[in-house]
Amino acid sequence: MRFKDWATRVLLISLMFMAVIVVLLIGRATKLHNNPTTSHVSNPRAMAFSQYPQVQFQSAKEPEKKFQGVIKSPVKTNKPLARYITTQAFAQYRPSYQVASVDPSNYGERYAQDANGVPLNNQPIIVLHETGYSASSAINFFQVAHSDEGVQASYHALIKLDGTVVYLVPPEKRAFGAANSVFESPQGLETVQTNPKLPASVNNFAYHVSLETPPDSYDSNSQQTHSGYTEAQYKSLAWLVAQSQVPDYRITTHHLVDRSGKKVDPINFDGSKFLNLLNTFRQVRPIYRVNK
Repeated sequence: MRFKDWATRVLLISLMFMAVIVVLLIGRATKLHNNPTTSHVSNPRAMAFSQYPQVQFQSAKEPEKKFQGVIKSPVKTNKPLARYITTQAFAQYRPSYQVASVDPSNYGERYAQDANGVPLNNQPIIVLHETGYSASSAINFFQVAHSDEGVQASYHALIKLDGTVVYLVPPEKRAFGAANSVFESPQGLETVQTNPKLPASVNNFAYHVSLETPPDSYDSNSQQTHSGYTEAQYKSLAWLVAQSQVPDYRITTHHLVDRSGKKVDPINFDGSKFLNLLNTFRQVRPIYRVNK
């Protein structure tokens, strides 16, 4: 075989291999583009709520730096905006804490659009709960996978009887703390439907915190009353909420937002005691604007 013929054959074989590789790469790219697990074009983007208590702020160090965001007045006025800063009392109180994982079936993403594609701009709220039974029973339930959407549940944080703060769902995620629910704000009724098969709820803009129920309520038939929460629980709750930029008027309870008529928690909650402690752990600092 002449060298020229041999070289021609080698060149043709090389071109055939290159063509096969190009076809395979194009096919893979097309598959990835059409695969719904890797395409995010049709998915609503998740919202990161920086006004909630953040993990990096939970060490109680450098209290003067524990703020971000601003507090907006519920009505349009000429008053300056403000932000919360934590106090020396906050820095001196350091509760124990734990981190417990939650099964992914029991929480989800925060959405920028509702089920109908309407953009969402709700300001954050904090919803207070109680566990009903022990803290460990609630945590164990959250750690079990649930395929039934009507059963899935979780909190962002839980506070034990001894004041220990248990971090569960990250604040940027949507915990399933309230089902059929509405928050009554100065601007009107606020609720968001993210699943067309389920009632609207406050979950998309809520940070859910639960208090461990005292043992004297476990055997009660009605569970409508109990001995109340410990001093450590009130202090840890105020300490946790003090790290947020959520104003007092947007802190509520499961009972107040519930629309099923079945939720009464947190039972025997002393709102005045909580707010007094909260005001010792954080203060409002005005932000004055310079007129030009």
